[in-house]
Amino acid sequence: MRFSFNTQLLSRVFISLPAAGRWRAAQSRLFCSSPSSSDQEKPRASMLRHLTSKIKATGPVTVAEYMREVLTNPVTGYYVKNDMLGPDGDFITSPEISQIFGELIGVWIISEWIGAGQPKQLQLVELGPGRGSLSSDVLRVFSQLRSVFGGASVSVHLVEVSPVLSRLQAQSLTGNSSQEADSEDEPVYRHGETAAGLPVSWYRRLDDVPAGFSIFLAHEFFDALPIHKFQRTPKGWREVLVDIDPEKPDRLRFVMAPSPTPASSTLVQADERRGHVEVCAEGGVIVQQLARRIAADGGAALIADYGHDGTKTDTFRGFKGHQLHDVLSSPGSADLTADVDFSYLRRMAGGGVACLGPVTQRTFLKNMGIDSRLQVLLRNCSDPTTRKQLTGSYDMLTNPAKMGERFHFFSLLHHSRLAKPKKPDGLKLEKKKSPAPLPVAGFTELSFS
Repeated sequence: MRFSFNTQLLSRVFISLPAAGRWRAAQSRLFCSSPSSSDQEKPRASMLRHLTSKIKATGPVTVAEYMREVLTNPVTGYYVKNDMLGPDGDFITSPEISQIFGELIGVWIISEWIGAGQPKQLQLVELGPGRGSLSSDVLRVFSQLRSVFGGASVSVHLVEVSPVLSRLQAQSLTGNSSQEADSEDEPVYRHGETAAGLPVSWYRRLDDVPAGFSIFLAHEFFDALPIHKFQRTPKGWREVLVDIDPEKPDRLRFVMAPSPTPASSTLVQADERRGHVEVCAEGGVIVQQLARRIAADGGAALIADYGHDGTKTDTFRGFKGHQLHDVLSSPGSADLTADVDFSYLRRMAGGGVACLGPVTQRTFLKNMGIDSRLQVLLRNCSDPTTRKQLTGSYDMLTNPAKMGERFHFFSLLHHSRLAKPKKPDGLKLEKKKSPAPLPVAGFTELSFS
């Protein structure tokens, strides 16, 4: 299906945004460079000691508990203590590769706000905002199109557990204007204001974000949430656990639970046909939260991540210095991730919201007009180095062999967003016919004709 949608809006974005911004030529998790020379010996050893002590005291732990401890332990957790993003970190994300990515997400948000009837309030809520690059690019689009918002109240809300990353986000979005809360018990632990005067608030939990019409962004957020792993056996489903290797006490190994666990009894679907399954129960809870908020207050959620639609099995892996890393080796020194099962998220979202996708990143960005934006930039750029960076970044984002088909986009929408206009009752004629709903950008092909 082709349609002309917000062509004027998109054209304004493509023309008015800076022709040469901060081009981020970099590599994704899937494309490796040499490992970092810093192995962070102390955090790694400390985390291993913590885990082995825990296992000795209570027995093998679930993979979900292992991931939770390694990534978000408040003392030595990987996300809590490190700045893991960028060329010198362990992985890089699409917003770090090219600002075009964030620009198109910004257009998507505005199009959904318009499609919802331009409510007087818009909360941009990002889960796991990294360095703040995505929100920064989105806000630049907002600034260029501020006349579109009229008198609407726009605010930014970031859900971030890492103190290190929250400081980087604050520097990116608010400069030196942010302030930390006096008490750790405050729901808003940091707040500030952008150069354009938009309020920015930081939270540790989604629950603490105020109610209201919101567009939720989750880019490479769900893939880092803890997963349970299950293996089909002749005796039924058994959960995969993490234990100490009896022959090498300073190393960990995977073992299988000898009998059903609460997770294996409740999280695996009765009609599951795969032999090995990963279930992110925490991701399911967060999607339910998003669905409830969208159903109650309107808005939408856009989830972009590594993923599949209920087809893959063992995807649990680690990344360190842009290289694949053994998930059980040197815990705390590497990122841990697993592909998102979008079929599970759809099931957990329930019937209270409409779900679209998943579609590949290549499809989504092309539907959003990335080719047109690239041509505008190339026409306004004569520097060979910058042009090479532009085309290289475009290739990284859209090439099927790179990020184009390994990342997927998935959306939750309020049912009214897709509702067809009501037909007149009987012979009564309506003075004003309700307009047909706008198709959802990114999930349907755009035409600029």
